[in-house]
Amino acid sequence: RRGYVLTNNPVVENADQIEVTTKDNRRFRAQLVGRDPGTDIAVLRIQGDDLQAVPFGDSDLLEVGDYVVAIGNPFGLGQTVTSGIVSALGRGGIHVEGYEDFIQTDASINPGNSGGALVDLRGRLIGINTAILAPSGGNVGIGFAVPINMARAVMEQIVEYGEVRRGRIGIAIQDLTPDLAEAAGIRLTEGALIGTVEPGSPADRAGLQTGDVVVAIDGVPVRSATQVRNKVGLKRVGEQVTLTVQRQGRQREIAVRIQEAPRAARQ
Repeated sequence: RRGYVLTNNPVVENADQIEVTTKDNRRFRAQLVGRDPGTDIAVLRIQGDDLQAVPFGDSDLLEVGDYVVAIGNPFGLGQTVTSGIVSALGRGGIHVEGYEDFIQTDASINPGNSGGALVDLRGRLIGINTAILAPSGGNVGIGFAVPINMARAVMEQIVEYGEVRRGRIGIAIQDLTPDLAEAAGIRLTEGALIGTVEPGSPADRAGLQTGDVVVAIDGVPVRSATQVRNKVGLKRVGEQVTLTVQRQGRQREIAVRIQEAPRAARQ
């Protein structure tokens, strides 16, 4: 095992010294490998023997109503386990900025749970607990976790580069609302409408056009512009992404190569 530890960015962002404590009360001085405020994920590394890795699950297979277990250290009490269900998927708007696609759960996530594991009933890691929504700061049954597929993509880039190198293809997009669909004569209820295509960008060279509606990325259905932004932003620079778009009532697949985004660019 290489000793990598996934956690939540706010847990470590202001730390001068980081220590990881295991269930058997062993303590390890941790090295900060890197962190990504955009997704609230950080990666640490510890050196030790007999470290047990949590197996990864597939957060894309989660469904509302699935049972989950949240593990953490609420209020500094020590390791605690709470259970609940997946209340919703694809939640955004929790922070002003960021790449958000949160799992919402009613498993108790209190202050101190940030950076803990959200696992399924087979013990597979499916999320990193990150936030609660409660005016008092306590649990009211609304907690959020970063899906493990997103966290894993972030982790792999941090391990390789020390940071996340955001990708872009050169489009401006917005959610396809009923009003927009009606105005454009589009018979769809979900998707992301391309508002502009930057001249000379990868999207322009691949043949994407203003007015195209993105309905899937790499075969995964798209419900919102946020999904497109997340998928493209976390793709490795130089990789290809396949967008399924609807244009004039017909669907077509268009492959676009990701280029590195300036820090201010969104997709």
